[in-house]
Amino acid sequence: MENSHLIADLVAVIAIALLGGLIARRLKQPAVLGYIVAGVLLGPNTPGLTVDPEQVDLLANVGVAFLMFAIGVEFSISEILRVRRIALIGGALQIPLTMLLGASIGLAVGWSWQSSVVLGAAFALSSSVFALTFLVRRGEMETPQGKITLALMVVQDLAMIPLIALLPVLEGENDHLIESLIRSFGVAAIALAVVVVLGAKLVPRLLFVVARTESRELFLLMVVLIALGTAIASERAGLSIALGAFLAGLVVSESEFDRHVLGEIGPLRDLFSTLFFVAIGMLLVPEEIAKDWHVFVVLLLALLAGKALITGGSLLAGGADHRAAALCATIVAQMGEFSFVLAGESHSDHIITSHQYSLILAVAVASIVATPFMARFGQPLSEIAESLPGVEARESEVWIENSPPVKMAQHAIICGYGRVGAVLGDALQRRGFRYAVIDLNPAIVRRLREQNVPAYYGDASSADILIHAGVAQAKVLVVATADLVSAPAAIRHAKRLNPQIAVISRAPGSGNIDVLRAAGADEIIQPEFEAGMESIRYVLREFGVSMRETTAIISKRRAIHYQDGPDAGFEDPEGTFNDELTFR
Repeated sequence: MENSHLIADLVAVIAIALLGGLIARRLKQPAVLGYIVAGVLLGPNTPGLTVDPEQVDLLANVGVAFLMFAIGVEFSISEILRVRRIALIGGALQIPLTMLLGASIGLAVGWSWQSSVVLGAAFALSSSVFALTFLVRRGEMETPQGKITLALMVVQDLAMIPLIALLPVLEGENDHLIESLIRSFGVAAIALAVVVVLGAKLVPRLLFVVARTESRELFLLMVVLIALGTAIASERAGLSIALGAFLAGLVVSESEFDRHVLGEIGPLRDLFSTLFFVAIGMLLVPEEIAKDWHVFVVLLLALLAGKALITGGSLLAGGADHRAAALCATIVAQMGEFSFVLAGESHSDHIITSHQYSLILAVAVASIVATPFMARFGQPLSEIAESLPGVEARESEVWIENSPPVKMAQHAIICGYGRVGAVLGDALQRRGFRYAVIDLNPAIVRRLREQNVPAYYGDASSADILIHAGVAQAKVLVVATADLVSAPAAIRHAKRLNPQIAVISRAPGSGNIDVLRAAGADEIIQPEFEAGMESIRYVLREFGVSMRETTAIISKRRAIHYQDGPDAGFEDPEGTFNDELTFR
């Protein structure tokens, strides 16, 4: 059976990716790193088991479409438009400056000016799929850096159009350059208009018609059709699969079916997006790196350091706050999937050699792998950005204006007024306890001020903002944000300014508990774990377990989880908890 080759390849990819992901998590690294290594092992350029790269690449494109579609559903057009100025100005500076950096490095290592320009163009484009996946898994898509990253990725995706159109110039065929550019932009503009305008009117109606059948299968088929259909139509129009799927998701996000669509597409997104990272690993050619390893190192270091600095500076110039600019810069300091496309087109047109093509792919893969490590430099880079001339003064005006320092004592300070912070604020308000709020959403800050709640726009990791909120006189600090860069810094500043203050912090995941405790948090709460505890309470009650025994079970699990993390060597030799239900 000939078609069984595809199934065999899929089984092999899933098995090796699973093994790679398990090993990566065991080493406390992102599972994505294991998927990429699995791709290297399965690729045609390494000995051993090999799968068909074309088959995997086909499935990987499906994964890209589902992933970007799901990200689009989670956002809304208004969220993108809110940071459009930052993204447009930042992208307009970042793309040409990064191209200049790449081209200069290419010339410095002895490449021709044509191949150096290709290298610069590849440097300028980041991996929207990886960057946004990284943010989703860290729970940071709703943060300022998440929104700015998303908007910047849209700008970079659109920049792919003129970059591809400029390739004939590098070949020496520039007779019809203007016509080519006009045609490319015209087709792109029409495609965008069709997706956004027609989709906004048609998609919600189609979803409503199918939803009325009350058939889950039909609804899922409609969702898949919208995601993949828009993605392929976008590619045919000269855009990209990723951009088309993302725009389709944005259209769905404006309908009443957004949460349901997200739930239906989730498993498909997770499965097929794994194949995308395996496909990236399969592109790597280890022999080419070994042959010219010093050039590889120079290109990689120049890309990571140079692009991070350029992106951060460009976003600052666009009006982003220093912290969001720094964190976004470290997240997008890599080459992306469109860099592969650009390099592949250039190789096919004989603008770059096979060796140069392999080096560009190797640097791109290595830069993607390095992204989680680059993200650790977000806080140091943020501190550097804050010290730049004019940055601190500019941002101080935002949160000090019309908002005098708090003149109360023994109050609470809530850092992050999302779903968790808002519930706490409402409870304090009802009991008459005083509190102040620090948040990065200007709409929330404005609304709270109208309600006479002291609210400050800014980053809780800033000591100045904490002082302004009265941290020295406060009784308790609640860090309700899921941001793992801001939270530890806010806790450390609070403890330094007020050693007696009680600090309660939210932990996005079990692996973050030790980080927050080391920063000085007195109490740590992980919402997902606490939801599991409440599930245990209700289920055991239905099975007739006494409240006393249920409380003992939950208390024991809390002690294990928050002291050492889940399953951290807890032994139960007497079998006291052998019958305990486990919710993970």
